[in-house]
Amino acid sequence: MPDSLSPLFPPVQPRRHGMLAVDPLHTIYWEECGNPDGVPVLFLHGGPGGGLSPQHRRFFDPQHYRVILFDQRGAGKSTPLGECRGNTTQLLIADIETLRVQFGVEQWLVFGGSWGSTLALAYGQAHPQACLGFILRGIFLCTSAEVDWFLHGMRWFYPELYEDFVAHIPLEERGDLLAAYTRRSLDPDPAIHLPAVRAWSRFEGRRVYLLPQPEEGPDDTHDLGLGRLESHYMSKQGFLAEDQLIRDMDRIAHLPALIVQGRYDVICPPLSAYRLHQAWPGSLLKMIPDAGHGVLETGIAAALVAATERFKRGRRFE
Repeated sequence: MPDSLSPLFPPVQPRRHGMLAVDPLHTIYWEECGNPDGVPVLFLHGGPGGGLSPQHRRFFDPQHYRVILFDQRGAGKSTPLGECRGNTTQLLIADIETLRVQFGVEQWLVFGGSWGSTLALAYGQAHPQACLGFILRGIFLCTSAEVDWFLHGMRWFYPELYEDFVAHIPLEERGDLLAAYTRRSLDPDPAIHLPAVRAWSRFEGRRVYLLPQPEEGPDDTHDLGLGRLESHYMSKQGFLAEDQLIRDMDRIAHLPALIVQGRYDVICPPLSAYRLHQAWPGSLLKMIPDAGHGVLETGIAAALVAATERFKRGRRFE
């Protein structure tokens, strides 16, 4: 059980891990932990490009769940790092199915936050027969309004961060910040792409939590995956039609879902979670009153663990 100092389960090590070539260019890192005979659960990290953390294994009772996690194309330990060629939502969905078959899973619980919620919904709508249900956090539907908010809405709350973000782009290119950052992040010259991905990552990272957190120094592995892939996917609107994930909700509306949302999430504002909840009969929405976007904020982490615990009882969320 979770200890008294954290809502998460104690740290757990993977039982197995490895690399899987999914095409001639991309090889993805995967790991499995928990009970090999337990209820399968798929963990989808955020970003795109955010990669895995050891903390991500700790939302699940390792005695009950068989947890399968992977670094998506271009992220974390997957190679090549930050690679945008052959990197689309549809290919990520295909990778998930490849993993499901490799692990011999018939159906699994799908758990994802932020971009992970986007991918979870897109995967579920493509393969509803493979899903037991969904636990989603910090909902991002990848609409044009959400992308615009991510880039420009922040100036209403964090004008100083927005000013820093814009300052990296010449005045004549600021009419399309997304295109300007995408060009720079994809430039092969590290003198050009590293400052761009660091600025992008800092712009996002400094507004994840409701309360300020100590800032860490640059992490070029994380920043390159995040900066390149987020700008790449946002420039293509997630390779989805406008509002596709709401439009196609009928494909998974029969499945159980619990949605966890920070009330003061300024990266993925609550309206998206509310819209998803309204479009999903029978879904439960847990609005966390003292949280932002961070998965490790106490209220959010506790709600996610409670959701995995509730799913153990009859595989529903009532």
